[in-house]
Amino acid sequence: MWKPILSAPFDRDLELAVLDEDGEHALVFPCVRGREGWKNAATGARIDVHPTHWRDWKSERVPATADKPLGDFP
Repeated sequence: MWKPILSAPFDRDLELAVLDEDGEHALVFPCVRGREGWKNAATGARIDVHPTHWRDWKSERVPATADKPLGDFP
């Protein structure tokens, strides 16, 4: 469930909804709220976004099994 951006916690991987010229959409990478603004959680690079909502980042990981090694997943 999306939450208002003003309630976003600091120093936690979050999924952000942003409003831009293409409309409202979710970013495809996790972001972290810091004292200086928003950063890409993976690279640490500052990003210039104006998010409207947030939710916890859910990493979509597929566990490896003996019959399907990691190389078989897209």
